[in-house]
Amino acid sequence: MNFPLYIAKRYILSNSKNNAINIINRIASMGIIVGAMALFVVLSVFSGLKVFSLSFTNDIDPDLKISSTLGKSFLISPNQEGQIKKIEGLVSYTKIIEERVLFTFDGKQEVTYLKGVDANFSKVNAMETKLFNGQWLKPNTYQVVVGYGISQKFSMGLLDFNRQLEVLVPKPGKGTIENAEQAFNKTDVIPVGIYAISEDLDSKYVFADLGLAQELLEYKTNQVSGIEIKTKTGADESAIIDQLQTIFNNKITVKNRAQLNESLYKMLNTENIAVYLIFTLVIVVALFNLIGALIMMILDKKGNLKTLFNLGTEIKDLRKIFLLQGTLLSVFGGIIGLVLGIIIVLLQEYFQLVMITPTLAYPVIFSLENVLIVMGTIVTLGFIASLIASSRVSKKLLE
Repeated sequence: MNFPLYIAKRYILSNSKNNAINIINRIASMGIIVGAMALFVVLSVFSGLKVFSLSFTNDIDPDLKISSTLGKSFLISPNQEGQIKKIEGLVSYTKIIEERVLFTFDGKQEVTYLKGVDANFSKVNAMETKLFNGQWLKPNTYQVVVGYGISQKFSMGLLDFNRQLEVLVPKPGKGTIENAEQAFNKTDVIPVGIYAISEDLDSKYVFADLGLAQELLEYKTNQVSGIEIKTKTGADESAIIDQLQTIFNNKITVKNRAQLNESLYKMLNTENIAVYLIFTLVIVVALFNLIGALIMMILDKKGNLKTLFNLGTEIKDLRKIFLLQGTLLSVFGGIIGLVLGIIIVLLQEYFQLVMITPTLAYPVIFSLENVLIVMGTIVTLGFIASLIASSRVSKKLLE
């Protein structure tokens, strides 16, 4: 048997004759347990908040989005569409047009995005499930679906034929404008649905038929500003992007969800790192108790160590006893803390014990990644603390 490990386990399982040392050991163990539990619970909470925050953008953003690198729009040929359909891992795609336009209703004005979509949009995006009122627009009509924020700003209902929602789009071209009326393409549209996602997104888009958007912008029938793509779960994203670049001769930009919301992802990741570092600092402070407990143990066992040294045990093996003792305490404390943390997280996840609102539970997510992060942090810091404490064992101390 490994001699230092055998002695280290004996020291962990047995109590010291000095009651003060036993109390210090228990305090050090509790610090590790509580630190591991707190770190795991907080990481699980922030994982839940991250998923909850991204769920709003995931409702409106596709898996992949194609846009032009040379301007606002590009042409797509039937041959290119045929090649897109053959891409492995692709479920469906939809052609879109996005443009900032002016909406007027009952003397009120609002500049926001007009998003023209084709009949395949519902296969790529789950916007229909986010309808607060009304129905989704029908193809080849002047129907539109507006956000809850816009409907509130305009005090606008659905299918109001007495007061028309008007959309105005600047005409393309050059030259002077003699009459302001001639500067815009405009038409009346009929709101048939209201969607509700979040405060920001509810005022961002007005959805209309692709043909209507092409008519207002004077686009050709095969001219679009983007293509949104839905991929199969586990599909090779990079391979799909490479094939798309080949189809469009590298004249497009393809972005995934993370790239479409780069600032949001950066903010959430930064928050995660900041919280992890703060709670790691708390664990570092708690591990000072471990260092103190090990040093007290060294002093308490000084006579035993001197006997072992006189029997021929090397100093490095004596140090290894306390290195292993501290590391084992960290491992066992980390495991107990993780078990308690996992129980708390699973109880919240399945029984919703803590509520933000009467209908919304505090979001948490159990993740194996968080388990490994916490265990790795506890063991690494515990090893370093034990190494510092065990270095106090020396010939000078024993003599």
